[in-house]
Formats: sequence, C-alpha cells, structure tokens
Amino acid sequence: MNDTAKEAAVDAPGQHATQPPIETDAVIVGAGPVGLFQVFELGLLEIKAHIIDSLKEIGGQCIELYPDKPIYDIPAVPVCTGKELTDNLLKQIEPFGAAFHLGQEVTVVERRDDGRFYVETSHGTRFLTKTVFIAAGVGSFQPRTLKVQGIEKFEGSQLFYRVKDPARFHGRNLVICGGGDSALDWTLDLVGKAESVVLLHRRDGFRAAPASVAKMRELCERMEMQFLVGQISGFEEAGDKLVEIRVTSLDGVTRRLPLDDLLVFFGLSPKLGPIAEWGLALERKQLVVDTEKFETNVPGIFAVGDINTYPGKKKLILSGFHEAALAAFGAAKYVFPERKIHLQYTTTSPKLHKVLGVETPVFD
Repeated sequence: MNDTAKEAAVDAPGQHATQPPIETDAVIVGAGPVGLFQVFELGLLEIKAHIIDSLKEIGGQCIELYPDKPIYDIPAVPVCTGKELTDNLLKQIEPFGAAFHLGQEVTVVERRDDGRFYVETSHGTRFLTKTVFIAAGVGSFQPRTLKVQGIEKFEGSQLFYRVKDPARFHGRNLVICGGGDSALDWTLDLVGKAESVVLLHRRDGFRAAPASVAKMRELCERMEMQFLVGQISGFEEAGDKLVEIRVTSLDGVTRRLPLDDLLVFFGLSPKLGPIAEWGLALERKQLVVDTEKFETNVPGIFAVGDINTYPGKKKLILSGFHEAALAAFGAAKYVFPERKIHLQYTTTSPKLHKVLGVETPVFD
C-alpha cells in the first residue's frame, strides 16, 4: 500500500460524528492477513465490507513485528515476507473496493431492533452493518516498555520497540535488549551493518530459536558483537541526546554503556480491550466459535484468526484463511436472506470472473 493510499485511509478524529452512519454489509475488525482475506471471501459473495484497525498501517502483526522476516507456510508460496504477503493480499482484494478506517478502535457494538449492528469507533466513525467479523489477532497489542523513569522521552528518536526501517540503524552503535526471537533476529540482522551491536538480556537463557542463540554466541567469540547479562538501571543524556545507559549485572555491579540507539524487544502485551465487553463467549481471552461458520455465540458476529478458539485450533495464517472462507458463507444468510448461495469456483465461474474483473477463459 503506497503512502498516499495509506494516508487517505486514516480517518481523522470526529470526521464522521455529524454524518449519518455508514451502511454496509460487513464490518471487519482487524486489517491483518486474515482480515484482508476475509474481504476477498466476502467479495466473491458480493458482500461489501469496511475494515477497522487500531494500527495506522494495514497488515497487522505481519507489518508491525516482522515486515522483512520470511514466512514459509503460505500455501503455494514457498517464501514471502510479511510485507510481501500484505501487499499481495491488498492486490487480491482490489476488485472489491473495501474501505479502510485505520488508527481507531471499535468502542461500541450494539444490535438494533432491525437485526443490524450499530458500530462506533474511537474516532466517532459510525456504521450500520448486517454482520461483524472480528479478525483482531491477539486483540489490540502494545510492546512491553522499558521501565526506567524518564527514558520514554527518547522513544521514536533513539529508543525503539519496533524496527520499520532497518537501514536507519546502519553505521550506528546499538544496544539491543531482550531474549526472544525478535531480539535475536534483529541482532543477527544488524551485526556487520551497524557500527557495533551489544545484546543485553537479564539472564543467560533465551526464549529464541536455538540456532539463533548459537549463531549469536559464535559472533561473540569472533568479537563481532557483545552479549551482556544485566538490566538497564539508568541513563545519561547530553544535549537532549541519549548517550549512554547504566547496566546493573546480577552481582550488583553497574557499568556504563555508550550507545547511539536502544532497541527493546520485551514482547507484546495483548489486550482484548472493548471486545471483552461485547457479550461474546470467551475462553482464556479468546472468542469461542463453532467450526461450521466460525460464528460466535452472538448471531451475525464471526471471529476468525488468532482471536478465536475451538477444539483443535492452530494459530496459523493458513488456518485463518480457511476460517474466513467458511465465515463468509455463514454471513451470506444475514446479508442475502432470500438468496440461495451456491459454491462456485473462480476457475470456471463467469459470475466470479465478472466480480473479479477478469475475462472468462476459453478452452479448446
């Protein structure tokens, strides 16, 4: 998605407050891969959708957490990055003209007497919709932050919880905090590109892939980077710049560590947020659904992707794609109650070719 399209997709606070609600067939909460594919499956059934996401970019966790990391388990795609997957899904749903409303949370979901749902966001955007699809991943999520008083002033300039532009750190002196896959992955990626890299973790054990840990230790032995055990206990600044951090080790010794940038990967704190107040059946902070339509206990509200749970649930993108297909058929009875919905194939259906804007092939 180019920058112009992205900017156009972000509603300003209060932009719709004085306008009548937007009437639509479906509202999708979540613009990650599963939410995007839900647009496609609904579009094939001629169900129009609007998409809402608390993030300001389309792509969900794929874009927030691993835009450049390879994904290997998308059917018929041997390897792609999170960004490539998002871009391809956006291209796939182009024929359906879905509208995005980014940078805002859904705050209200209420059923009206006519069977439709009234939906309102934190920006005052309002909808009347026949169905709701929750594709919110683990819910709204925020990175766990560094608990050092005053250091938050450097966030976005020298303190980072996500990497969106790796080239920004080339030639810089970096300290990377964390012991999970994100910390190890970015450490291995930036060694040799940054001027120096120090990995800092509170203990010598890791939650990351063993191969990544072994590679990191090998780089330390070759003096290409450093690994320190300890926690940040303070910092020094000069001229409004973060110039060094104080690191206290397990034995209580504190050392000073100069740096240009501090990258912190302490994981995410998932929060269901307002979803928890919508009267939906929950099990361990996940939405309980059936496996026929992936519908919640509230008729007309569906949940697909990592946000849902059912016997045998696997948190895989490809599982979410399957769920989106069946949920679309489940929603059709609410959108077109008088219409009998037949399964058609994109390979041979002239109707679907028309919907997709492609020519029907002629076979000899």
